[in-house]
Amino acid sequence: MSQTVLLVDDEPDILRTLEIALARMNLNTVCADSLSSAMRAIDEAKPDLCLTDMRLPDGNGLQLVEHVQELDASLPVAVITAHGSIETATKALKLGAFDFVSKPVALDKLRELVGHALKLKVDAPTIVTHELLGPSAATDRLRAKIIKVARSQAPVHVFGESGSGKEVVARLIHRSSSRDDGPFIAVNCGAIPPELVESELFGHLKGSFTGAVQDKQGLFQAAKGGTLMLDEIAELPQPVQVKLLRAIQEKAVRPVGSETEIATDVRLISATHQRLGDLVATGRFREDLFYRINVIDVEVPSLAQRRDDIPHLITNHLSRLASEEGIESLVVSDAAMERLINNYYPGNVRQLENILARAAAMAEGGVIEEEDLEISPVPEAMATAAVQPAPTEAADLNQTSLLAQVGGDLDGHLEAVEREILAEAMTAHRWNRTAAAEALGESFRSLRYRLKKLGFED
Repeated sequence: MSQTVLLVDDEPDILRTLEIALARMNLNTVCADSLSSAMRAIDEAKPDLCLTDMRLPDGNGLQLVEHVQELDASLPVAVITAHGSIETATKALKLGAFDFVSKPVALDKLRELVGHALKLKVDAPTIVTHELLGPSAATDRLRAKIIKVARSQAPVHVFGESGSGKEVVARLIHRSSSRDDGPFIAVNCGAIPPELVESELFGHLKGSFTGAVQDKQGLFQAAKGGTLMLDEIAELPQPVQVKLLRAIQEKAVRPVGSETEIATDVRLISATHQRLGDLVATGRFREDLFYRINVIDVEVPSLAQRRDDIPHLITNHLSRLASEEGIESLVVSDAAMERLINNYYPGNVRQLENILARAAAMAEGGVIEEEDLEISPVPEAMATAAVQPAPTEAADLNQTSLLAQVGGDLDGHLEAVEREILAEAMTAHRWNRTAAAEALGESFRSLRYRLKKLGFED
């Protein structure tokens, strides 16, 4: 059965051009020349996609986006904007638009947009619920945000503590979107040498620099039709930040050594464990790039904020471990479970999984006991915080004990906690900095800086 696209524009020539282009894609079209007629057409024609101009005789495209969000948020609306009006396009995306296309309309871009919009998945809630485990309120909110974000093409910024599952969230957004049949490529910006970042992202031509012995495809090209995740985007050098901004705005990249740009078709997801707004304030991250990648933000809760999920995470991970090891089952004793639930996890889910992997190797008879966990004692202040409920407006939490332990020296107290965590990580990994950095969810460069700052390098 052929799908229907509602076209909204007050210029007959543009409507005719769009009709012809979509007819070649075997799509039915319904036309409207005003905001009011478009609203009637949505009720009567029940389109599968709405493509609207920004300026209309009795309103604008943003009003139509808002109307559709209230009426049926599952109907994708794409907005046609005047060339260069990035601010307007960003506003449309924030309101819930699927995507935008600039005037003059490039037919190849239009076909890409329409193709993705008409492939939106109806089973996204099932995918997310199956993959993102736990009954906590924080996880419920995260699932709802992922499902909503997956229905858009807007750039997404994922923020969360190290080890909290930012890449898991990015993959779920990809799998729940219309791009799930395309590649998902994740790259840690902090793990690429600064002099090679531009080549890795945008590609290069043979002979463009010493060592460029052949043409190289960049990650933007490799992720065509899919999703590109730039993890630890704050680690990008400033010159590359400028070129990334242009790539996002123009939807095209220029390989190193090339004089021409190559059109791209990717959905960009960035991630950090730092607050980008703070880095903008200190000049470490470009403000204009911040607003382009932060059209939609998704905050991943720490394990301390989703403590009710821990038993479910444990059961699921032990099931995977048992399958990998070829044993019937792995279970946790009541005492071990209580210890795991009340433990402090600076490394979040990744740290929990590492603890379980070690404990599974030590356990006898498929039962993990408390002594198998090898959990080091944590600072008293952190242990106290670990078992506190998440703050609410109605909660009246007594923080006197924590303040007393700080003793008027917050920086010194935090430094002591950081030193203890680093010591545990480095000892556990026999001073292998690469392995310790991975366990902590840090880049190698960041871990090296922390070790030097706290005197471990000596």
